Amino acid sequence: MIDTPLTVAVLMGGPDGEHDVSLASGGSVSEALRQIESNQVIEHVIPRDGQLELDRLQADVIFPVLHGPWGEGGELQRLLEQDGRPFVGCGALAATAAMNKHHTKEVASTLGIPTPQWEHLEAGRQSTLQPPVVVKPLAEGSSLDLHVAKTSLQRDEAVSKLTLDGRDVLVETYIEGRELTVGILGDSTLPIIEIKAATGLYDYEAKYQRNDTNYVIDPPLDAATKDMMESAALALHRGLGARHLSRVDFLLDDAGPWLLEINTMPGFTSHSLLPKAAAAAGWTLPQLCQKLVDMAIAEPESSMLKGSGPGSR
Repeated sequence: MIDTPLTVAVLMGGPDGEHDVSLASGGSVSEALRQIESNQVIEHVIPRDGQLELDRLQADVIFPVLHGPWGEGGELQRLLEQDGRPFVGCGALAATAAMNKHHTKEVASTLGIPTPQWEHLEAGRQSTLQPPVVVKPLAEGSSLDLHVAKTSLQRDEAVSKLTLDGRDVLVETYIEGRELTVGILGDSTLPIIEIKAATGLYDYEAKYQRNDTNYVIDPPLDAATKDMMESAALALHRGLGARHLSRVDFLLDDAGPWLLEINTMPGFTSHSLLPKAAAAAGWTLPQLCQKLVDMAIAEPESSMLKGSGPGSR
């Protein structure tokens, strides 16, 4: 742990649909960092219009706790790179690549990581995948606007609804199985967590608004499956050029684990999975947040040039 006194600016809010979730995550991170005596913490709420003047923030290091395409998908990271100060989380190339679910699945396929069959649809295109399927925005987080379609009509209606505002859509084959997630801190995996949503669907409400979701830390898994999931999570994290932290989500059925997606800035709310996994590994929330700040300061600038973002290959 770096003992030099630091001023840490915690960014939260922003223009994405997860504005309120970001406020909760940012508040948790700020409170945790204040428990480290050497820190001075500045909380900065980015308004919903996305206006941000970084040069007015008198801070040594920046901890952006935003979720969604603007705050987590490369736009904010480009501003942070231009600013030049150390910041927590991956650089713009990796953030852009990880937020794009189609690109993430392409990278996973090249790495030999199984992922459900999928289609990337632009406005005006129709899906040919046979139901049941999952329909969701190509670049969105927290399961916002996620639909499970059991018929062709439901599939087509969901695609039409999501493309009305010009968003691209991902349609993927529905896998019925156990939902599991692998957190990554630095370059190591944290204990696996199984998610058991009361309604069977781990959607936005189950993640943030209800208290009936059950989380099983280090669930019963055979050694081969556990190793496969941990290896796949690390391979994807590295393959996309992510750094410091991420969370990789899977579904598990009789055929084995199927990759769903990667989150490069997981939540830090009371419901959030990465802090739960870190706690199981012995990290208090203040220790976890300080570790991330320390990694940001120690990270060479060249690391932000890594990644397999669209157009980088």
